[in-house]
Amino acid sequence: MYKVFVNDKPLFLTNEIKKETDFKFFLLESVDIEQLIIGFFQNKFQKVYLYHPDEKEIMKTLRAKIPVCKAGGGLVYNDKGEVLFIFRNGKWDLPKGGMDRGEEYEETAVREVKEETGVGKLKITNKLQKTYHIFKRNGKYKLKITQWFEMYSSFEGVPVGQIEEGIEKVAWLKPHEVEEALKNSYENIKLLFAEEKKLHE
Repeated sequence: MYKVFVNDKPLFLTNEIKKETDFKFFLLESVDIEQLIIGFFQNKFQKVYLYHPDEKEIMKTLRAKIPVCKAGGGLVYNDKGEVLFIFRNGKWDLPKGGMDRGEEYEETAVREVKEETGVGKLKITNKLQKTYHIFKRNGKYKLKITQWFEMYSSFEGVPVGQIEEGIEKVAWLKPHEVEEALKNSYENIKLLFAEEKKLHE
C-alpha cells in the first residue's frame, strides 16, 4: 500500500477492498484524479482509498494519470545528534528539491541540502523511504516523489537559508526540539521520522 498526501490528507493506494466507514473508496482505473484532488483541497474528503487489484501496477497506474516530479531530500545529523531543519511557509520541513536532468537521487539530495541550507561536508549514511504528495504548480497538479536519505555532516559554519526558495530559517534542532517542530510540520515528514525511529531501535 502507498500513502500519498493531498493537502496533508492521506490518499491510500491499495489492492484490498475496504468497506467505507470514515473514508471514500474509488477505483483507481476509473477515478477522475483531478476532481478527486480538488475535493481534497475543498475539504470534501479527509481520507480516500483508491483500489487497484494488482499491487505492482498501482503506482504505475497513478503515474499515468498525473505528471510526476522526482525529488531528493536529506535527514541530516551533526556530531551532536542534532537534525537540520528548514522553516518555510509557516512550517518546519526538511531540505529537499527536484532532480536536475541526468542526476541520480543521491546527487539531487546532497545538492539540494547544500543549496537550501548552506550546509556542506555531507555524507549519505542510509537510504530511507520515498514519500509521495500532490501539489499544484502553474495551475497543474503534480505528484512529487521524494527519495530521502539519512546524512551526516561535519559542517561547523552557520547554516543559511536559500532566500529564493522562501526559506526563512535554518536550524540544527536537538531531539526534544525535533518533537516540538514535528507538531508544526507535514505528514510526510512525520512519517519519515517514524520510520527513522524504527531504523535505529
